[in-house]
Amino acid sequence: MGRRIGTGKEVGLRAIANVRGVVAAIAIDQRSAMRALFAKAMGIEAQTVPVEKLMQFKEAVSRKLTPYASSILLDPEYGLTAARLRASSTGLLLAYEQTGYEGAARMPRLLNGWSVSRLVERGANGIKLLVYYSALAEAAVNNTKQAFIECVGAECAMADIPFFLELVTYAEGVPDKSAQLARLKPSLVADSIREFCKDRYQVDILKVGVPVDLTRVEGSPAANRDVVYRREQAIEHYRYAAETAKIPFVYLSEGVSNETFQFGLELATEAGAKFSGILCGRATWKDGVPVFVEKGEHALEDWLEQDGVRNIRNFDQSLQNAVPWFAFNTSRPGAKE
Repeated sequence: MGRRIGTGKEVGLRAIANVRGVVAAIAIDQRSAMRALFAKAMGIEAQTVPVEKLMQFKEAVSRKLTPYASSILLDPEYGLTAARLRASSTGLLLAYEQTGYEGAARMPRLLNGWSVSRLVERGANGIKLLVYYSALAEAAVNNTKQAFIECVGAECAMADIPFFLELVTYAEGVPDKSAQLARLKPSLVADSIREFCKDRYQVDILKVGVPVDLTRVEGSPAANRDVVYRREQAIEHYRYAAETAKIPFVYLSEGVSNETFQFGLELATEAGAKFSGILCGRATWKDGVPVFVEKGEHALEDWLEQDGVRNIRNFDQSLQNAVPWFAFNTSRPGAKE
């Protein structure tokens, strides 16, 4: 029997997951990353991208894609109008962190003027916090981040609302997309999962990247760099990381293409990884940005109704192998009515 959770947390998780208790969510809480996509498409500096463009894009994604998702992850800075436009059966996760990070240690910061209770007042069924974490960082750095996460976990527990912790791996002084980091990633992901499954953090669901760099796996659609892992090695890394999890976890797409993320989920299935769903962001909607910039909102809506919906449905088969969140969390099943 898994650990007990509060009634409010269970209600929130039921709203966020599908009828099977699996999270099939769209993530569009990106802010600086979305500005970068718009800046490239518009040929301007990121800081000059109009906020209205970001808001309109999020609104269109919410209107057109939430009927096919169990929930949507948005930010309270640019995404609250989009939240109101989601399908009535679709749950809402709201981000609590500021976009980006501070310094080489990548220290997290909370949004100014917001609290868990204020996010709940805006309709959140769950709270998401993103933290860059590395077991290789200095002890003082990790102690600070751990205490930071404990505080947010306690705030969510007080409000009796689900706490989703997103962990992004890094290694100080190692380039993010390098072969060196790819070799470190499997252990970094597993170590992060192991740490934040501990009860003291009061995390309900971990949101993690797959334990390999998908651009460096043998046979990957995105294998345009030096291969670091043979397919069998990659599958073993998936298996090992999943076995460290004592609470539910979902995979995020980490900005890769739809085809590449599908490949990553195939590896998870082959590994028998007991993941509880996905929070899929740019793999679902990023190719719609140049459509919106070049042709306008109606063209974007057409693209979302065809390509966007197809992108979501591409993951349906992989999610058949996902396990419900309540297989970990509590003896009381929780699924939507």
